[in-house]
Amino acid sequence: MKISKTVWVIGLLVVSATVSAEGSGKPIDIVVHRSPTCTCCGKWLEHLKQNNFKVEDIVTNDVQSIKTKYGVNSELASCHTAIVDGYVIEGHVPANDIKTLLKTKPKVTGIAVPGMVNGSPGMEMGDQKDPYKVVSFDHENQVKVFNSYEGSQ
Repeated sequence: MKISKTVWVIGLLVVSATVSAEGSGKPIDIVVHRSPTCTCCGKWLEHLKQNNFKVEDIVTNDVQSIKTKYGVNSELASCHTAIVDGYVIEGHVPANDIKTLLKTKPKVTGIAVPGMVNGSPGMEMGDQKDPYKVVSFDHENQVKVFNSYEGSQ
């Protein structure tokens, strides 16, 4: 069976339009609380914006009160705390992990990359990347691995 050139072109246009529509979804609203002196936070915000997040950037001298309010303990803490769709995002969490969280909707308080890991989004420093884990946490302080990343030398 031969397919006419017109039918083939129409089919290609339909596929292209579908792929474009899926890739250009509505931006994801996220509120980020950060210190005015932290430069890596700004790099993480850029990472989010490049991945279809609409960022509300709240600069504050009291990020700790936000962490306390949302149940981020010292073992989970990093330099910034974000809220998206009721979930807490602590530290340099990759955008794709946030999207996975929002898609799967697990019964957790949020996800975190504790500390400030070299090579995580916003903490890029050359080719060196340290291995790290994104962990989920809940109100009962149960922590589980959500995703993990290999390092590179």
